Amino acid sequence: MRRLPAVLSLALLASGCTWVHMAPGASAVRVAATAPAGCEPRGEVEVSVKDSIVFYDRNRLRVREELETLARNEAPGLGADTVQPLDGPEDGRQRYAAWRCGR
Repeated sequence: MRRLPAVLSLALLASGCTWVHMAPGASAVRVAATAPAGCEPRGEVEVSVKDSIVFYDRNRLRVREELETLARNEAPGLGADTVQPLDGPEDGRQRYAAWRCGR
Protein backbone atom coordinates (compact mmCIF):
# COMPACT_ATOMS: atom_id res chain seq x y z
CA MET A 1 0.00 0.00 0.00
CA ARG A 2 2.93 2.35 0.65
CA ARG A 3 4.07 1.89 -2.95
CA LEU A 4 0.83 3.21 -4.44
CA PRO A 5 1.62 6.93 -3.88
CA ALA A 6 5.08 6.44 -5.42
CA VAL A 7 3.62 4.71 -8.48
CA LEU A 8 1.00 7.44 -8.89
CA SER A 9 3.61 10.17 -8.61
CA LEU A 10 5.81 8.47 -11.18
CA ALA A 11 2.89 8.08 -13.59
CA LEU A 12 1.89 11.73 -13.26
CA LEU A 13 5.45 12.96 -13.75
CA ALA A 14 6.02 10.71 -16.73
CA SER A 15 2.79 11.83 -18.41
CA GLY A 16 4.14 15.36 -18.64
CA CYS A 17 7.44 14.34 -20.23
CA THR A 18 8.16 14.17 -23.92
CA TRP A 19 10.11 10.99 -24.45
CA VAL A 20 10.57 11.36 -28.19
CA HIS A 21 12.96 13.94 -29.60
CA MET A 22 13.33 15.13 -33.19
CA ALA A 23 16.24 13.49 -35.02
CA PRO A 24 18.60 15.44 -37.30
CA GLY A 25 16.90 16.09 -40.64
CA ALA A 26 13.43 15.26 -39.35
CA SER A 27 12.46 18.88 -38.77
CA ALA A 28 12.41 19.38 -42.57
CA VAL A 29 9.87 16.57 -43.00
CA ARG A 30 6.35 17.85 -43.63
CA VAL A 31 3.17 16.14 -42.35
CA ALA A 32 0.32 15.99 -44.88
CA ALA A 33 -3.30 15.29 -43.92
CA THR A 34 -4.00 13.57 -47.25
CA ALA A 35 -1.90 11.86 -49.91
CA PRO A 36 0.14 14.60 -51.61
CA ALA A 37 -0.29 14.98 -55.38
CA GLY A 38 2.71 14.54 -57.65
CA CYS A 39 4.88 12.85 -55.03
CA GLU A 40 6.79 9.57 -55.22
CA PRO A 41 5.75 6.93 -52.65
CA ARG A 42 8.72 5.77 -50.55
CA GLY A 43 7.02 3.18 -48.33
CA GLU A 44 5.22 2.94 -45.03
CA VAL A 45 6.33 3.10 -41.41
CA GLU A 46 4.61 1.95 -38.26
CA VAL A 47 5.61 3.73 -35.09
CA SER A 48 4.66 3.15 -31.47
CA VAL A 49 4.98 4.70 -28.02
CA LYS A 50 3.68 3.85 -24.58
CA ASP A 51 0.10 5.10 -24.34
CA SER A 52 -0.32 4.05 -20.72
CA ILE A 53 1.88 3.61 -17.69
CA VAL A 54 0.78 1.01 -15.18
CA PHE A 55 -2.94 1.85 -15.08
CA TYR A 56 -2.63 5.53 -16.06
CA ASP A 57 -3.53 6.53 -19.65
CA ARG A 58 -1.19 9.16 -21.09
CA ASN A 59 -2.48 12.36 -22.67
CA ARG A 60 -3.82 11.50 -26.15
CA LEU A 61 -2.47 14.67 -27.75
CA ARG A 62 1.02 14.01 -26.39
CA VAL A 63 0.90 10.40 -27.66
CA ARG A 64 -0.21 11.64 -31.11
CA GLU A 65 2.60 14.23 -31.19
CA GLU A 66 5.20 11.62 -30.25
CA LEU A 67 3.94 9.23 -32.95
CA GLU A 68 4.18 12.02 -35.53
CA THR A 69 7.72 12.87 -34.39
CA LEU A 70 8.75 9.22 -34.69
CA ALA A 71 7.32 9.05 -38.23
CA ARG A 72 9.18 12.23 -39.18
CA ASN A 73 12.36 10.73 -37.69
CA GLU A 74 11.98 7.66 -39.96
CA ALA A 75 11.30 9.60 -43.19
CA PRO A 76 14.87 10.67 -44.07
CA GLY A 77 16.00 7.03 -43.90
CA LEU A 78 13.45 6.23 -46.61
CA GLY A 79 14.45 9.20 -48.73
CA ALA A 80 11.12 10.88 -47.93
CA ASP A 81 10.38 14.51 -47.17
CA THR A 82 6.66 14.12 -46.34
CA VAL A 83 4.67 11.72 -44.16
CA GLN A 84 0.92 11.15 -44.13
CA PRO A 85 -1.01 9.27 -41.42
CA LEU A 86 -2.81 6.24 -42.84
CA ASP A 87 -4.97 5.70 -39.79
CA GLY A 88 -5.53 7.15 -36.34
CA PRO A 89 -3.44 6.17 -33.35
CA GLU A 90 -4.60 3.04 -31.58
CA ASP A 91 -3.00 1.48 -28.51
CA GLY A 92 0.04 3.72 -28.97
CA ARG A 93 0.60 2.64 -32.61
CA GLN A 94 0.09 4.43 -35.92
CA ARG A 95 0.95 3.83 -39.58
CA TYR A 96 2.25 6.51 -41.94
CA ALA A 97 2.93 6.66 -45.68
CA ALA A 98 6.26 8.21 -46.65
CA TRP A 99 6.55 10.38 -49.77
CA ARG A 100 9.27 12.21 -51.68
CA CYS A 101 7.82 15.44 -53.01
CA GLY A 102 11.10 17.14 -53.90
CA ARG A 103 10.24 20.48 -52.39
